[in-house]
Amino acid sequence: QVQLVESGGGLVQAGGSLRLTCAATRRIFSVYTIGWFRQAPGKEREFVAMVWGGSGTSTEYAESVKGRFIISRDNEKRMAYLQMNSLKPDDTAVYSCAAQSRPSWTGWGPGTPVTVSS
Repeated sequence: QVQLVESGGGLVQAGGSLRLTCAATRRIFSVYTIGWFRQAPGKEREFVAMVWGGSGTSTEYAESVKGRFIISRDNEKRMAYLQMNSLKPDDTAVYSCAAQSRPSWTGWGPGTPVTVSS
């Protein structure tokens, strides 16, 4: 079973950018659909973006991040990325990645915090 670890979070001003990385600790990675999620203080965890298993050309985004965030993957490196542009204070949250194991998600990492100051 795949296990994931996130990195790349930090403090950024509104309008800035960050790139998050999701690294798999096991050899099998390319077959998994990888999703990014976030949880803001006092709120439920929400879906952010996902990239389908395989070549990574198929992606989906939450409406709130469409046009600002880009998800990608590098199967040789066993990594997935979330490029976050035009960040807003509402994007402040702990960001986590997971691998899809229908009907749910698995391999959750500890998350990486993102704080966007106004």
